[in-house]
Amino acid sequence: MARTTSSNLTPAELELMNILWEYGPSTVSMVTDRLASTRTLAYTTVQTVLNTLHRKGKVKRVLKSRAFFYEPSVSRKRAAGQAIKDMVSKLFGGSLEELVLTMLETRQLTPEKLRDLQRLVDAAEQRTKGATEAPPPIR
Repeated sequence: MARTTSSNLTPAELELMNILWEYGPSTVSMVTDRLASTRTLAYTTVQTVLNTLHRKGKVKRVLKSRAFFYEPSVSRKRAAGQAIKDMVSKLFGGSLEELVLTMLETRQLTPEKLRDLQRLVDAAEQRTKGATEAPPPIR
């Protein structure tokens, strides 16, 4: 049975993306070396995962001095947003309210944290509101 390709990042893909987000354009050798501090993956495994990320459009690569340099083509924020959207869709039928209620019921989100989040939402709304208002006339 053929494996389906998903836009979601696997744990191994995410691990390599984190290295690219942190260090920028890197060769397979550079990624392998940076990964060595947390775990050992074979050079060929890292190469395969990076090629899969390239095929998925998550990284781009440029040939320099006989080596490909890989760099993210999606931001960490965009990848996180997509992962959250997919999780909410799969687990909560697309309902953000159900996600928040579940977090409250399982005590992963305390009332204090919820108040902190409300303050952040209010501040973001103020920034957005200020950005959409016309600037004062120049005199």
